[in-house]
Amino acid sequence: MSKDDLILPKDFPQLKNDTFLRATRGEETEHVPVWCMRQAGRYLPEFREFRAGKDFFDTCQSPEACCELTLQPLRRYAFDAAIIFSDILVIPQAMGMEVQMVPGKGPTFPEPLKEPEDLQRLQAKVDVGKELSYVFKAITLTRHKIDGKVPLIGFTGAPWTLMAYMIEGGGSNTHSKAKRWLYRHPEASHMLLRMLTDVIVQYLLGQVAAGAQALQVFDSHAGILGPVEFREFSLPYLRDIARSVKDKLKEEGKDVPMIVFAKDAHYALDDLSQSNYEVVGLDWTIDPRSARERTGGKVSLQGNMDPCALYAPKEKISDIVKKMLEGFGTRGYIANLGHGLYPDMDPENVGAFVEAVHQHSKQMIKQK
Repeated sequence: MSKDDLILPKDFPQLKNDTFLRATRGEETEHVPVWCMRQAGRYLPEFREFRAGKDFFDTCQSPEACCELTLQPLRRYAFDAAIIFSDILVIPQAMGMEVQMVPGKGPTFPEPLKEPEDLQRLQAKVDVGKELSYVFKAITLTRHKIDGKVPLIGFTGAPWTLMAYMIEGGGSNTHSKAKRWLYRHPEASHMLLRMLTDVIVQYLLGQVAAGAQALQVFDSHAGILGPVEFREFSLPYLRDIARSVKDKLKEEGKDVPMIVFAKDAHYALDDLSQSNYEVVGLDWTIDPRSARERTGGKVSLQGNMDPCALYAPKEKISDIVKKMLEGFGTRGYIANLGHGLYPDMDPENVGAFVEAVHQHSKQMIKQK
């Protein structure tokens, strides 16, 4: 047993920068907070060096490794939040499916779900405290090691996105195998989505108990669905997750902000803004002013610079950030990208993005 196994989810260092948490609640801030999806990632040379020769999921199952990778970007940049290093596919693993990270191909399920009877292979009742304890230990360890510098975000994949991976067996352009289930096996689809939702709720509650100060639900494949299918096979489960987690946390006297990021589902903005989440994350295909109008001030917004804008020269990045801030306004807003950082991005340009958000937003708030 390492000394880190003895670290308990209590007596955490006091939070020094709560800008991100205040923005989730729509409160005034001194600057617009900023963080990046995949900020702990392969664009950082120190990340590549640390991960060299190690299996991806072995790394995910090491609390010490996850803690180190979560902290790396904070040593370089003035991010206003950290997100725990992990993966959305730990849930299918906990339910009994094998997932491998194949170099050059990405996540791969050697035995994906093909027909409804395959649901019998899944572990319906998952003891998340046992199966996913390594994530909880990583969160607790990181909360202590982060020393109150910024809040720590926990996360999960959304039911539809996880279902898509479990049926497709990996990434896909069309997701036709998963969508075939929705049309041919609607009852089995709902059964699988309900199973995933139940595990996700327990998983998120476990993350909060371990020390997570905010939660994000990633529905990365939402946009592959049309509006009708999204309302039937994704939205009800997203709402259930937020409601169930919040009801349980309320009983415990806790209030943890939740973010929903349904990529490419701009047709659902109005619905998502009325789904019990404090923050709606946006991809880069949505105009900031239009998003503000459609969400009607009911939620804070997060996003949404095109990650590829980071290939631009630093001065251009600054201009793009300024326009984005003017579109969203400075209140009830968290700056981020419209998707995760890509491996070939220049770390210096990520720094330029963070600096531009802070610099321009401070000036805009002063001029109010």
